[in-house]
Amino acid sequence: MIEIRRLTELDQFTEAVHLQQEIWGFLDIELLPARLFVVANKIGGHLFGGYDGDRMIAFLVAIPGLKEASRGYLHSHMMGVLPEYRNQGLARALKMAQKRDAVQRGIALIEWTFDPLELKNAYFNIEKLGAIMRRYLFNNYGTTSSRLHTGLPTDRLVAEWWVEQPRAAAPPIEARVAIRSDIAELRATDPAAAREIQLRASEEFTEHFTKGLAVVGFERSDDAGTYLLGPWHPHSQ
Repeated sequence: MIEIRRLTELDQFTEAVHLQQEIWGFLDIELLPARLFVVANKIGGHLFGGYDGDRMIAFLVAIPGLKEASRGYLHSHMMGVLPEYRNQGLARALKMAQKRDAVQRGIALIEWTFDPLELKNAYFNIEKLGAIMRRYLFNNYGTTSSRLHTGLPTDRLVAEWWVEQPRAAAPPIEARVAIRSDIAELRATDPAAAREIQLRASEEFTEHFTKGLAVVGFERSDDAGTYLLGPWHPHSQ
């Protein structure tokens, strides 16, 4: 039986560091060190782990942030699940623990970044959690050693999860950005073609965001994953 636990001890933080190596294959220099987990725990962030018995199989770490007008939020910096435990609702369980903690503390916004070429993550973030996106970051982390990044620039969308303000069920759609459904295979077999898709998507996203649109929905088909964009204005801003 999988259990979600809050992480508070150094040995737990060290275990989460080891999980990073297993999941992403990072070089040591690219790992979040245990010291960062210690600091996040002390300064108002939060850390959760997924456990199968005594074994940590997933983790999530968030750090506090500050926006204009002294408005606080949480930056959910990293979440990872071991491959053999994916597709079992563990990511959602971790995010729901994160949401409950934020609501209890009066924190309205949780943000994180994700790769727009990862269509499964996009569907989860947009359709399962109800996050929206209004910002595109170019090569946010530089080129990394992770086998999951396949040598491409680490372009990212910024997900905004307004935990006390559900997104409209059927917002008006004014634009679309489609990504081929075989992009994961293409990244492994033809990185140059995957890079072309990434470049095109970056141009389309930035054009739509410049016009004030936000990602407010996501559709899946056999051929593509399609980001749906329309107007969105949070009442809390």
